[in-house]
Amino acid sequence: MDNLEKQLICPICLEMFTKPVVILPCQHNLCRKCANDVFQAANPYLPTRSGSLTSGGRFRCPSCRHEVVLDRHGVYGLQRNLLVENIIDMFKQESSSSSGPTQERKEETPMCDVHEDEKINIYCVTHAVPTCSMCKVFGAHKDCEVAPLGTVYETKRSELSDGIAMMVGNNDRIQGIISQLDEACRVIEENGRRQKTKVCEKFDHLYSVLEEKKKQMSQKVTAEQEEKVNYIQGLTKNYGDHLEESCKIVERGIQTMEETEMALFLQNVRDLLKKIEDASSTAHLDKVELGYEKMDHYKVDFRRERKALSNLNFMPDDDDKNEEGGDGEAGEGARTVSGGAAVSAPPAQPNAPQQINPSLSPTRSTPST
Repeated sequence: MDNLEKQLICPICLEMFTKPVVILPCQHNLCRKCANDVFQAANPYLPTRSGSLTSGGRFRCPSCRHEVVLDRHGVYGLQRNLLVENIIDMFKQESSSSSGPTQERKEETPMCDVHEDEKINIYCVTHAVPTCSMCKVFGAHKDCEVAPLGTVYETKRSELSDGIAMMVGNNDRIQGIISQLDEACRVIEENGRRQKTKVCEKFDHLYSVLEEKKKQMSQKVTAEQEEKVNYIQGLTKNYGDHLEESCKIVERGIQTMEETEMALFLQNVRDLLKKIEDASSTAHLDKVELGYEKMDHYKVDFRRERKALSNLNFMPDDDDKNEEGGDGEAGEGARTVSGGAAVSAPPAQPNAPQQINPSLSPTRSTPST
């Protein structure tokens, strides 16, 4: 059926022949209307009546370019091809029976802008625009390559379908990329939070090491401070007791001075003088050397450590394993940071009594007996 339909296509309108169908002397067929349009276009100055030529003329067959000479009846003098007309009727009947009861949708066909009475029924391949048969035969597209509108329609429709399918595929791919980017953002945020937590844990550990070291060093200073204060307080008590005893001796001496009886005075004065002599001597009491109260021998110099802390930075990727291997030894030995500085963190040891400089030690003398 498709091959038969191709044989029933008019070379002018590129549609199925419309009755009446005329046969040219060269045995090619045309719709009478199409033959009349070709004839009028080839003979524009011949007189017409009611749109038809009233005298003879000539035109060329659009299929083989054979010259067709008409008599005084014009295109109406051409013989009708009843065989083709009957074949068209049978083809249409067969097509309608095979299509079933479905109603065909008739679409309005646009008309040519140049030839207002002509439908756009062919496609100019050269200029890639749809046009009419008259434009191909006598118009602007007479030297152009043309193709049936349906063929080009199917080709372009297929191209558009392929393009849409390609765009849908590209959209799916782009959507996949967007999803991957969203996932990458989520992973980056999660990794950032995890790494910030690790960094904070490292600093918290460093804070705890510093706090522990500060506590140990403060305890050493406090221990010597308490030792010296207790010693000074002990000396203060000893000197206070000695002062109190001296005051009692002075009071007793004053009472003795008031004794008027010479014999009784002499009996008491010997023992009193002995006590005054003993009380006047402080050789038995300890004495504090000059500068004993100073505590500036506990000096610190954190310039190296301050420089190391100011140079703290993230380690290169190839040192990550080394860092993981050294986590278990935090606080033991030196930990290398970016910049080559080292922060010393020796292990904690039991508190040892602070050794006091002998030159600052108090001088204790053995009390005389």
